[in-house]
Amino acid sequence: MTHCASGVHGVLRGPEVSCVFLTEGTLNFEPASSPLVSSRDPGYNTRWAKIILPRLIKKENSVETPVAVSIFFGANDSSLKGENPKQHVPLDEYRANLRDMVQYLTSAGIPQERVILITPPPLHEAAWEKECILKGCKLNRLNAVVGEYADACVQAARDCGTDVLDLWALMQKDNQDFSSYLSDGLHLSPVGNEFLFLNLWPLLDKKLSSLPWLLPYWKDVEEAKPELSLLGDGDH
Repeated sequence: MTHCASGVHGVLRGPEVSCVFLTEGTLNFEPASSPLVSSRDPGYNTRWAKIILPRLIKKENSVETPVAVSIFFGANDSSLKGENPKQHVPLDEYRANLRDMVQYLTSAGIPQERVILITPPPLHEAAWEKECILKGCKLNRLNAVVGEYADACVQAARDCGTDVLDLWALMQKDNQDFSSYLSDGLHLSPVGNEFLFLNLWPLLDKKLSSLPWLLPYWKDVEEAKPELSLLGDGDH
């Protein structure tokens, strides 16, 4: 779970100052404007994520309702059943699990407008196959299959009325070489994390921008008597 408090123009008011990222892997981006403290679930799939979600976001904890929740799963769910049965989740179940998690968030007081689904990134099969061989196993994922899970994620977002970031499609737009986005063919590299952040931040910023400020932007502070701005109600 990741909490981010934006400090681009001031300090956000009240309890709704957090963004929560539920992800199967590692998030390494740390924008200068938003300190991020990340708790990941590496190797997890949506079947397990659905089980632990109530531990991460409790219904009775409504006073700390986050302004945004991002759900980023699919790379493990899309593992080939014959080669990686433990992480594999069937396509229909994957789609249903995403919908169930959004439904749970709604029941916990987080409307679907605050939720962002993120598709898995593409798989660079040649690079990942090398990793698999080093681990003594066969190639256990295919990019075409990952694409099916990405499409299912997009469809789940449409069904639920949430935002969606189609990372699988964006990283392959115009047939670009996406290998630099991945450290080993599967996991995001620093370049891939930066790509994710640059595309995710506009969606988060849209949700954060609707919140009032607790403290004013520095240019709005009264120069002669700063206490008039800083000790007021923040609406300066």
